[in-house]
Amino acid sequence: MPDRGGGPTGPRIRVGRPSRRARTLLMTLGVLAVLAMAFVMFAGFWTDWLWYRSVAYSSVFTTTLWTKIGLFLVFGLLMAIAIGVNVWLAHRLRPPLSAMSLEQQSLDRYRMSIAPYKKWVLLAVTALVGLIAGASASGQWRTWLMYVNGTSFGQKDPQFQLDVSFYAFDLPWYRFMLGFGFAATVLSLIAAALTHYLYGGLRITSPGARATGAATGHLSVLLGIFVSLKAVAYWLDRYGLAVKSSDFKATDNWTGLRYVDANAYLPAKTILFCIAAICAVLFFATLWRRTWQLPVIGFGLMVLSAILIGGLYPAIVQKFQVQPNEQAKEAPFIQKNINATRDAYGIDDAKVDDYEGQAATEDDGKLRAAANTAASYRIMDPNVVSPAFQQLQQRRNYYQFPKTLDVDRYKDEEGKEQDTIIGLRELNIQGLPKRNWINDHFTYTHGYGAIAASGTTTGTNPTGSPDFTESGLPSTGEFGKYEQRIYYGEKTEQYSIVGGPQKELDYEEDGEKTTSYKGDSGVSLSNSFNRAAYAVAFSEPQIMYSGAIGDGSRILYNRTPKERVEAVAPWLTIDGDAYPAVVDGRIKWIVDAYTTTNGYPYASRTTLGDTTADSLTTNQRAVVAQQNQVNYIRNSVKATVDAYDGKVKLYEWDTEDPVLKTWRKAFPGTVEPRGDIPQELMDHLRYPQDLFKVQRELLTRYHVEDPAQFYSGSDAWQVPDDPTNKEPGSVPPYYLSMKMPGQDAQQFSLTTTFTPRGRPNLGAFMAVNADAASKDYGTMRLLRVTSTVKGPGQVQSELNGNDDVAEFVRNLKGTDSDIEYGNLLTVPLEGGFLYIEPVYTRGGNQNYPLLRKVAASYGSKIVFENNLKDALNAVFGVEDDGSTPPPDSEDPPPGETDEPPATGSAALKKAIADAQKAYSDGEKALQEQDWPAYGKAQEALQDALERAAAAQPKAGSEGDKADGAEKPEGDAEPEGDAKPEGDAKPDSSAEQASDQGS
Repeated sequence: MPDRGGGPTGPRIRVGRPSRRARTLLMTLGVLAVLAMAFVMFAGFWTDWLWYRSVAYSSVFTTTLWTKIGLFLVFGLLMAIAIGVNVWLAHRLRPPLSAMSLEQQSLDRYRMSIAPYKKWVLLAVTALVGLIAGASASGQWRTWLMYVNGTSFGQKDPQFQLDVSFYAFDLPWYRFMLGFGFAATVLSLIAAALTHYLYGGLRITSPGARATGAATGHLSVLLGIFVSLKAVAYWLDRYGLAVKSSDFKATDNWTGLRYVDANAYLPAKTILFCIAAICAVLFFATLWRRTWQLPVIGFGLMVLSAILIGGLYPAIVQKFQVQPNEQAKEAPFIQKNINATRDAYGIDDAKVDDYEGQAATEDDGKLRAAANTAASYRIMDPNVVSPAFQQLQQRRNYYQFPKTLDVDRYKDEEGKEQDTIIGLRELNIQGLPKRNWINDHFTYTHGYGAIAASGTTTGTNPTGSPDFTESGLPSTGEFGKYEQRIYYGEKTEQYSIVGGPQKELDYEEDGEKTTSYKGDSGVSLSNSFNRAAYAVAFSEPQIMYSGAIGDGSRILYNRTPKERVEAVAPWLTIDGDAYPAVVDGRIKWIVDAYTTTNGYPYASRTTLGDTTADSLTTNQRAVVAQQNQVNYIRNSVKATVDAYDGKVKLYEWDTEDPVLKTWRKAFPGTVEPRGDIPQELMDHLRYPQDLFKVQRELLTRYHVEDPAQFYSGSDAWQVPDDPTNKEPGSVPPYYLSMKMPGQDAQQFSLTTTFTPRGRPNLGAFMAVNADAASKDYGTMRLLRVTSTVKGPGQVQSELNGNDDVAEFVRNLKGTDSDIEYGNLLTVPLEGGFLYIEPVYTRGGNQNYPLLRKVAASYGSKIVFENNLKDALNAVFGVEDDGSTPPPDSEDPPPGETDEPPATGSAALKKAIADAQKAYSDGEKALQEQDWPAYGKAQEALQDALERAAAAQPKAGSEGDKADGAEKPEGDAEPEGDAKPEGDAKPDSSAEQASDQGS
């Protein structure tokens, strides 16, 4: 058409469709974007599947996945159908159009705007609600699996005579179903009411009836369903009283029925159930009567009854029947709570014996002789000596030991079992000489070797250091030959890529070298798809294209023992302390795992994070799922994780636990029978600390079995604060080989003390047999102290005020050193209690603790001596017991023997000659790279130098002796990127001292 505007014309800009090529490009980019988003979402799923398959627990992944998918689909569809059907029904029951009121005219705009999209709006709303409901239901996979696989406990609750499995497995699922029913009904009611209002079935301001008959019938049915569900809730609430927690004077976290529950709430719930059922029938009757009058009256009656019968009546019973004579009224229910709690926590067999606690007064050496066999006094505190391990055995800055070492049992050269302190030399990624992606994930991939020391003796290089029974890099000693590479450990949290073109740093007897991982652990990165998936999952694009990855490359992750066990057994609660053991030529991490429930009727609840906390748990160890409230716990599974290939094994431990039986039915084949535990592994299994701490916390009140005494709290105990730690916190339990009164031989035990609530003196002592290989494993004994005996805090206070200690501390100030107290051990002995405490010093020219003194207390006497033997002699008033010396004194270190050192020119000449020979032997061993021989030569050299110093006149030789004794061999070269072990040189301090001796 010609331009009729009369104005000037210009060039026309033609706006057309994009070219075919541009459209193709845009479509391609859109498809690629969708595929990329789908791959990102798929990568996490795929890498999880690959990981579970790599550890041979794919059945756990598939069972969990299909259970979640099933619950998601079923309950998502149920919710969507419930909402969709009620919206559709409300729309179908809409009234015919009539004279439009002002209200309807304003709603007409919304009706018109929705009309073309009604189906899509309905689908969108139902889909959204269904997705939310399905996601919520999928989180109940544990509840569902426990419900369908529930195993009978074989015990009935005392009130309703139902098996405990009903409360532990069935009731939680019924409550979930009830909650889902309430949610579906309420949402349907809201959706239906909105639809009726939008289409005129409900009117607020329009003249005439407020609701049509169809809307009235529809909504009344939904209300009837809601009230029916409320009736079911009242009925389930009756059983819920058996697992209800409440505040009660007798104990915190009371669980179960009390007098007011059994005599007021229980009948009230039954009456309310009947009223709700009648009220529901009245709502359903509106389908025929088309009136709200009777349902509203019934609903009002139900609300009024809930207030009067469910609230006011129980309050009256409590006020006028219970409170005037509460102890007598509550006694039967307290007894039920005591019995259930002791059974649920496995403390029902705990034997309580009265124990005088008064020190014996024999002076003929019998006490001293008895002290020799009463315990293997562990003077090496695993909570203190870790820095000594770090300084003397770290060897490289990129290695580390845990802050708290572990206590285990190993046999010495004579085949005698002894308490041993053990720690693994794990990788410390923060200590690398240079941080980059290759070093972090390819070169430095693993720790190396287990380091162990006797728990009852001290070393001589320097004096007061740990007496290492396994040491060096690579480690040598009593463990023999074993796989020392540690790819899985408590501190190994980063992923590593091994087995490919890039070599790893490693060690052998001839020093530093490289290696390539030979294990079958991890997930293969040989194909591009897996590499792409891990590049997305770990947000690390270099995994996709790096040349350091090739044929044979495998990625290792989820590398801490607790992570691996929790992943393959997500239904277990994991102990906070995994500990290593050298078993059958491999390092195995041993992990204790628990089955728990909070549905044991009448058993009081406890929060795991609170009851397992002590003075050592801060930032060091914590039980997994520590906020869980439980009222039943069993150490039902012992798990192992191989430190080299990460293989996880779950072993049945508690063969009678119904919760474990339930989970084994849900995940068949994942837990191996107890009979499959190798004997060598059995020798290292022990009673777990976290379970013990939960049990001891319950026993502060539940050692009392008489209801009247329990109610009064007159014999309540408490776990004392740790007197050796400046920070507040309960005293930790201690592993110790010892004898309880009446026992003939020492048993590896886990021990603790109690004080009366609010008082510092000793109230009780508790020990459990912690040796899994013993037939008495798990046997608990409590000694209730019947006289006034000093508690741990009082003993520590007396020690701090001791004149010898005060002088020792004053002398330390001049050397810029600090005193550190070790574990205060308590041992029952001949009717009294013997306290033993090692005392360490740190500072000056040595930045790690060395054992310098041992304190002992028995009765009213407290002593502070140079070593354990002297302390025991002093506290019992004998010069020498003349019998078998205590475990730490069989081979007393130089400088700590009872005999005076040899002096004179002859002794000096012999010592110098021995020093020269030892030095020559060390040089020869160094050239031949014979490290065990080199270590023995250095110890002989140190001994000879100390004898030479002692044989000289007093003038001026003490400093030389101290220099030689105090500086550790490991200080000869700088740590970190130091030369490999094969290039090591003799200790410089030893060379200097040798020259002086010559």
